[in-house]
Amino acid sequence: MSEAASARSRLAADRAAGIGPLEPMLREWLPRQRWFAGKGRGIGRLRPVSAAELLPPGSVPGLLHLLLDVDGDCYQLLLGIRPTPLPPALAPALIGHARSGAYAGSAVYEALGDPRLAALLLERLRAPGTLGPLRFDRDPDAPIEPGLAPRPLSGEQTNSSLIYGDSYILKVFRRVGPGINPDLELPRALAAAGCARVPAPVAWYEAAPDGGEPLTLGVLQPYLRGSDDGWQLALRRLGAGADFTAEAHALGRATAEVHSALADALPTLALGPEQTARLAAGMTARLAATAREVPALRPFEAGLRGAFDALAASRGAGVPAQRIHGDLHLGQTLRTADGSWALIDFEGEPARPLADRRRPEPAVRDIAGILRSFDYAARSHRPFAPAWADACRAAFCEGYARTTGRDPREDPVLLRAYETDKAVYEARYEFRHRPDWLHVPMAAIRRLSAPERPAHRMPPPVPGTAPHPKPPRRPLA
Repeated sequence: MSEAASARSRLAADRAAGIGPLEPMLREWLPRQRWFAGKGRGIGRLRPVSAAELLPPGSVPGLLHLLLDVDGDCYQLLLGIRPTPLPPALAPALIGHARSGAYAGSAVYEALGDPRLAALLLERLRAPGTLGPLRFDRDPDAPIEPGLAPRPLSGEQTNSSLIYGDSYILKVFRRVGPGINPDLELPRALAAAGCARVPAPVAWYEAAPDGGEPLTLGVLQPYLRGSDDGWQLALRRLGAGADFTAEAHALGRATAEVHSALADALPTLALGPEQTARLAAGMTARLAATAREVPALRPFEAGLRGAFDALAASRGAGVPAQRIHGDLHLGQTLRTADGSWALIDFEGEPARPLADRRRPEPAVRDIAGILRSFDYAARSHRPFAPAWADACRAAFCEGYARTTGRDPREDPVLLRAYETDKAVYEARYEFRHRPDWLHVPMAAIRRLSAPERPAHRMPPPVPGTAPHPKPPRRPLA
């Protein structure tokens, strides 16, 4: 029987049995994963969407690719199959033991922790083609070096990544949906436009279960060895009492170059008054939902709502909208070995539906994310360094304006609305996941809710800047 036929046969049997003996162990294992979105509630429906054996039947180890529908969300799993017991080095990756069915007597484990199986993914990407519901593709003009040793990247949350040698990084998406992922779509568009600020994808793989719209599953890109994570670099400079305005100014220019290239490469539009009002209404609804969940936010709700009301009332003309990064902060930037800045991780906010993440939005959303990130860095320092944050925020805007001719501070209503929306998002995130950090967005909430201290007020240009910015390489995480 062929590999594809074997996978289809097992999948048919598992569909009838609710994925059979794998189901109990996956129900227990999934909620413990950092990338699983359903924490805090029990799993109801769990059914296979597709399955593919990536090695011939009987191979040791075996590698099973699985797409699972978990209460309406689709997750990508790569499961290793070995006879028990597992080698000691793989013990932390154990999911469970199959006591019946096709894998009876085998240990089932997280395959990305097995160097042999992780290496197989790179080899599959080197040889385009299909395997069951999976399709592997690559840039024909970008050769991929074979035989590179893989190592997993630690510290990720919503996805998983593997570094191959010091040459490539493979981002494996965990929660997936129909349609091309922006983390593949936008870097490819930027590469075609000649923008060198983003590593160009060299290979990728996807699935089209039951002939439906393809789901992007993974992207392979160059690994920028010797790079500094923008967040870690800022914290080091802050801790040393060193200036960061030159870097912030250069990062502003790099961000503007990416925005300009995206606007040239992909469709743009102008949001009219009705669309802008709906945008503001969405921000207001997110504020109300967060206030219900985060008690500390409630005293400031009325003041914060004023920023969104002002946005809804201010628009007689259209607001330019285009494709953007969607989740930009210092941790999504790299200062490369030659001193230039690169932007990474164009997936957007993974919690948002994929269709929403692919819609054009005002570029100021990205700008507000970086400005909030400078504030986060300054608030993580003891004592708090507000002057450092203000100087970096001003330098970033000046660098952005140097490239585009448009200073984001020239539209204070729009900028304040997006900074407020971002701070509200941060408050909900910290309340849910890092309560010890809630004070950081709450400081911004207090400032943004006070009309006498609008969020757009920044110091004058920093002297010496033109008027009008983890592991050594912080990868696609």
